[in-house]
Amino acid sequence: MANSKGKNTVTAVEEIARPIADDLGLRIWDVRYLKEGSQWYLRIFIDKDGGVDINDCERMSRALDEPLDQADPIDGEYILEVSSPGIERELVKPEHFAAFIGADIMVKMIRPIDGIGKEFKGVLTAFEDGEVTVTDHSGENTVTINKKDAAYIKLDDFD
Repeated sequence: MANSKGKNTVTAVEEIARPIADDLGLRIWDVRYLKEGSQWYLRIFIDKDGGVDINDCERMSRALDEPLDQADPIDGEYILEVSSPGIERELVKPEHFAAFIGADIMVKMIRPIDGIGKEFKGVLTAFEDGEVTVTDHSGENTVTINKKDAAYIKLDDFD
């Protein structure tokens, strides 16, 4: 979320959720607090080696209910959703990029890049200080972009 309240909410929720996830053998992939229509959604994406299933999501959701109610980090009503980041998971944090160096990714830019366009695929070859380096599958062309200029960067497990 762009405003400071959203960032504070996400940070507070992550601090509550991380030890709970650890106790359940899970990792917090990402936390998002977003408004869609008239509803606010608190989305917590969890992961573990071998992937998560519906039972992991349910256990995490139930384990979060009471601590979130007690800490009350969110003003007003919201819908809690706990899920997997999915196969085409979005790479958001520096540790995500570090873990997936060498992986196929797809990138959608906010504004097109001359000669490349708005969307492209390739191999994640480097990430440093917010700069993402992608090499096309031929290995001949490399582009480095600032992560903040991308609408999203996701794993591409379908090629």
